[in-house]
Amino acid sequence: MIKVSVMYEGSAQDKFDVDYYQNSHLPMVKETVGAAIKNVELNVGVGDSPIKAIGNITFESMDAFKNEFLPHMAKFQADVPNYTNIEPVLQISDVRVV
Repeated sequence: MIKVSVMYEGSAQDKFDVDYYQNSHLPMVKETVGAAIKNVELNVGVGDSPIKAIGNITFESMDAFKNEFLPHMAKFQADVPNYTNIEPVLQISDVRVV
C-alpha cells in the first residue's frame, strides 16, 4: 500500500479552512481519482500542534498513484487557495504493518 500524506504546517496567523478541506476539496479528489483511492483520512491538529491538518490518501500501489492521481495534480493544486495560504508538503510512504 502507498499512502500519500499532504501536510499543512503553519502558525496561528495562517489560514486553514477545515470544513472546506473536508467537505469540498477531499470529496473532489475522491470523485476525480475514483476507485484507485482505497481510503481517505483527515487528521486535524489540536491544541498547539504546528500541523494544522494532514490529508492521507491510500492507494494499492505506486503505479495506481502515478497513473490515477498525478494526471490531476494541477486541478488539485488550483483548489488550494480556497482553503489555505499554507504551502502543502507531500510525503509518499510505503505502508508496512508491523
